[in-house]
Amino acid sequence: MSDSKQSDSLVEPETTENGKAEVSMASHLKYISLGILVIQTTSLVLTMRYSRTLKEEGPRYLSSTAVVAAEVLKIVACIFLVYKDNRGCSLRALNRVLHDEIINKPMETLKLAIPSGIYTLQNNLLYVALSNLDAATYQVTYQLKILTTALFSVSMLQKKLKSNQWLSLCILMAGVTLVQWPTDSTTTPSKEVSVGSRFVGLMAVLTACFSSGFAGVYFEKILKETKQSVWIRNIQLGFFGGIFGLMGVFIYDGERVSQGGFFQGYNNLTWAVVALQALGGLVIAAVIKYADNILKGFATSLSIILSTLISYFWLQDFVPTSVFFIGALLVISATFLYGYDPKPSANPIKA
Repeated sequence: MSDSKQSDSLVEPETTENGKAEVSMASHLKYISLGILVIQTTSLVLTMRYSRTLKEEGPRYLSSTAVVAAEVLKIVACIFLVYKDNRGCSLRALNRVLHDEIINKPMETLKLAIPSGIYTLQNNLLYVALSNLDAATYQVTYQLKILTTALFSVSMLQKKLKSNQWLSLCILMAGVTLVQWPTDSTTTPSKEVSVGSRFVGLMAVLTACFSSGFAGVYFEKILKETKQSVWIRNIQLGFFGGIFGLMGVFIYDGERVSQGGFFQGYNNLTWAVVALQALGGLVIAAVIKYADNILKGFATSLSIILSTLISYFWLQDFVPTSVFFIGALLVISATFLYGYDPKPSANPIKA
């Protein structure tokens, strides 16, 4: 009996240490994934903006085909990650894993059709929005997805936000609005659009905000309710995304594709945009797994500030104002406020 108690006392500290190590690793992965998301989002915004405004001879690439190409690349990357997770299994074993997890579980696979279709719609809506709105109005309005994500998290996941978290959401919205507030130095009459175009753009970006919040929380719910790996889930998501994306290509750009080809206008910069889009899907999946959708929204907001700074120092097409610095301070403060968790006074250690 005494030997049994002694062995239990030896095992318990080791188990506790392992638990602490796992918690610490999860915490590190959360902030690493958020950091990568900030870098990826910033790079994507800059390269996409440059690729859509660069004047070149010949036709410009079709954004609808770029969305499909990104989904295909994401599927390939996820298959490779599944292969690595299975410690470099044989190709036959990899095929068996994919068959068992995707083909043999049709109901689990079909669950991803809903968020995939919404994500595809969202991606196309954002191109419509950017075609009809100036960048400042688009970026400010699109930050409403943070609030919609919080509301869907409360309603669908039964998350309870603390008062400081609700306050941080309000501060974040105010900060991002100030950061992206248009000034006389950042607006030009030549880039003004008609009232009708602004209405179309606003409707597109508002719809994208709601779709982003719902699809993101729905995907988070699926990830946390099932035991399938995040990479398998992304393969399923990419599969349906590719199907819905191809439908959009042939409905809206079918004639142009038949004339100039699917990859018309593609160059190295275009493929960089496609790669960054594919990486974004994987990073967002990691953020949802190790953090949550609201923290993802904060990371995206920080990337907007970083993009603006790079535009000023590198592209030299933006002049920051005092309003910008106030907004940046509010966003950073809101980020820390959301993550702040006041802990009660330490309890005495029990013997």
